[in-house]
Amino acid sequence: MTFTMPITLECHRCTACCRWPGEVRLEADEIAKIAALKGVAESDFIEQHTRLRQDRRGLALKENADGSCIFLENGGCAVQAAKPQQCQDFPNRWVNQLWGRLPLEKIQSDYPMLFNCAAFKAFLKADES
Repeated sequence: MTFTMPITLECHRCTACCRWPGEVRLEADEIAKIAALKGVAESDFIEQHTRLRQDRRGLALKENADGSCIFLENGGCAVQAAKPQQCQDFPNRWVNQLWGRLPLEKIQSDYPMLFNCAAFKAFLKADES
């Protein structure tokens, strides 16, 4: 099935994307928002919660030893009110970039976190109908 309109999936807050290893890139305004939400100075937030991105072009959130997000707490996002744009865009950005352009098997092998996402699972079920 090919879509001409953007696909919009509503996040079910299943936290599957938060449990998957990856790099959550941060912009300066996002650092300021999260630091304010956590009640810490931006410099302290940067020191405690960020690392240099793999491409060395900015900062990313640190992750837990298992690859999960450091702000995944008690089954939810501890910074939901200020979560980074990259997190807000999941899964829609990935689905719209991939769906109908790559075979499903390729998407599953390259982007397995999508297949753990409750919203994407519901989308796949609806597409089967």
